[in-house]
Amino acid sequence: MADRKSALVTGASNGIGCAATLALARAGYDVAINYRSSDAAARSVAAEAERLGARTLLCRCDVADDAGVRAMLRAVEREFAKLDALINNAGTTSKVPPRDLDALSVEEWDRIFAVNVRGVFLVTRAALPLLRKAPAPAIVNTASIVGLRPGPQPLPYAASKAAVVNLTKTLALNLGPEIRVNAVAPGWMEGDWMKRMLGDRYEDLMARRARLTPLKRVATADDVAETMLSLVEGNRFVTGEIVVIDGGFSSSN
Repeated sequence: MADRKSALVTGASNGIGCAATLALARAGYDVAINYRSSDAAARSVAAEAERLGARTLLCRCDVADDAGVRAMLRAVEREFAKLDALINNAGTTSKVPPRDLDALSVEEWDRIFAVNVRGVFLVTRAALPLLRKAPAPAIVNTASIVGLRPGPQPLPYAASKAAVVNLTKTLALNLGPEIRVNAVAPGWMEGDWMKRMLGDRYEDLMARRARLTPLKRVATADDVAETMLSLVEGNRFVTGEIVVIDGGFSSSN
């Protein structure tokens, strides 16, 4: 339908990307669902979004690959003609502890920056013509609290998210007034990502973090998606901002 809004969500097969896709579908958006390898998970997200009334487009693409990204946006243009929202969420990390500098290979460092930073740039650049066709387009990037302050995350992940923070602000400066660009910075978030990072300590450490948080729990993917949708649908005079989603932990500890 010509009057329906449309969005592209990268890294949409699970976690924040999945939650953002479903939040957009509930809000009346058709959604292009980007993923790199998780076919079954992506198809499941698409099926759920369609049950919510969205038209979907599955886009298998490595966001670090320029040719693949440009092909993805051509497919989005054929399907939706324009983009009202872009959610740059695709990301990856390392399992190397931040204190073990010697264990981190140059190849792993480069891959994390390629996905987390170059991917944001490549997708944004390729999406600009479609965003400019929409009446009030918005971009929301997924940063992290460790991009704003030190934390226990691997070095290249934290550094890449700091780069996303800067890139968000710089894009906001250069794409305004037509396109607003903001980012979310989740704190500790329940789910598979933190389970992989914390291993057997997941339950204990997450419970401890919840006790130390003013709102007495950790973030969920739905919390992040809710804020993303708010930045897309409202906040019309807000751009270049990084919204921390951690229940007040970073402001009180």
